[in-house]
Amino acid sequence: MKTELDIPAVAVFLFFFALVTVMGFVASRWRRPKTLASLDEWGLGGRQFGTWITWFLVGGDFYTAYTVIAVPALVYSVGAYGFFALPYTILVYPIVFMVMPRLWQVAKDNGYVTAADVVHGRYGSRMLEAAVAITGVVATMPYIALQLIGMATAVKALGFEGELPLIAAFVVLALYTYSSGLRAPALIAFVKDIMIYIAVIAAVSVIPGKLGGYAAVFDAADQAFKAKGSGSILLQPGQYVAYATLALGSALAAFMYPHTLTGIFASKSATTIRKNAVLLPAYTLMLGLLALLGYMGHAAKLKLASNNDVVPALFQTLFPSWFAGFAFAAIAIGALVPAAVMSIGAANLFTRNFWKAYVNPQVDSAGEAAVAKIASLVVKVGALLVIIYLPTQFALDLQLLGGLWILQTLPALIFGLFTRWFTAPALLTGWVVGLFGGTYLAWTDGLKPLHMLSIGSFQATVYVGLIALVANIVVAMLVNLVVPKPVVTAEAAGT
Repeated sequence: MKTELDIPAVAVFLFFFALVTVMGFVASRWRRPKTLASLDEWGLGGRQFGTWITWFLVGGDFYTAYTVIAVPALVYSVGAYGFFALPYTILVYPIVFMVMPRLWQVAKDNGYVTAADVVHGRYGSRMLEAAVAITGVVATMPYIALQLIGMATAVKALGFEGELPLIAAFVVLALYTYSSGLRAPALIAFVKDIMIYIAVIAAVSVIPGKLGGYAAVFDAADQAFKAKGSGSILLQPGQYVAYATLALGSALAAFMYPHTLTGIFASKSATTIRKNAVLLPAYTLMLGLLALLGYMGHAAKLKLASNNDVVPALFQTLFPSWFAGFAFAAIAIGALVPAAVMSIGAANLFTRNFWKAYVNPQVDSAGEAAVAKIASLVVKVGALLVIIYLPTQFALDLQLLGGLWILQTLPALIFGLFTRWFTAPALLTGWVVGLFGGTYLAWTDGLKPLHMLSIGSFQATVYVGLIALVANIVVAMLVNLVVPKPVVTAEAAGT
């Protein structure tokens, strides 16, 4: 990949970055409420986003800059196995269609802002609420760091050295998020997604033509995997269970993250969510096209220092500089939207489930908004420090564990929407077993997402997060038999 400063690419990049920066600050006047000094307005956009805004917002924070970088990099590295992201993003939307409208209604009726609010309202347990809130914050931090990695990859491809450009982009992100709250990423998401679609459509239309067609692309990838002795353009029989469980576990975890739930809670109605469950799979098509760029990297015979460089290197090698700058801007802006929503989601959790629960129970709406703004800055600073001072692999490892951890909040959050059979002590015990048991398995496997499961003569490689979730649920059910009396609060009567 080129390392010298590419002036035309830098000029185009700066133009679009400046454009979304202005939009980020203007967003505070977009659908302007009487005041932004409330968590409902700053952190959830007034709960008034309709179908199209929700489509861009949820799609914008679900398909992140790191997705644009990481999915093609994984396909470039291991082949067909990297396409697990496609069935994952197909499985997730029926789950959204069936579950999220119910969750939205409960949150709307009771003024809940976070998943931990819902859990506290249902079970009346501060300990279970804290467990869900801590898991959400800890799982989100490395996710934000990964967005900054995606942004850093794009900035490096422009020829910039050092951390200064990344810090400057972070400051811009922090300031307009502080000023405009969720309205900023919601407005910028329109520009971000249009740019990503243009870059991807251009890539899958132009690059194969320059490389001899798709047949030549697949043949080159096949030859490259055979030459290095690992990877394949077709899924191998021994990978079937691992592939399926990774897709299912990722789908179940996807809408447990604070940032994806923030998009759900900000929706105007349950119907808006159902419409989005139908429309959002359009992003899966884009993801499939993006993944093919991994195979194109082999056909283009790129020389890469890191697999993460495959997409930037393709644009640098096969497109004029100005369009490469456009694509890099799309990737960088693709980091801003999810990073902003993630920091807001984490800030909402801190404000409602730590500050208001333990520090200042009498805090008013304006006080909540003020605390959340500061918390969102602290979260982003933490993610930036991780990228600057710790090895990138550290953020990658934590993000892997983050998926495992956030999956363990599913029983407490989702089961309570449909049944009152489970008790808080049972769910808390299940959470402890799933979280720490799953972490132990991942740690002993060298922080790998898959674990060789052996039960008698049965052996299969399974996603460790799904193993931990099953253990979580089984333990919760067993404990529930010992502690059979459900604790139902007055608030829970409405759930």
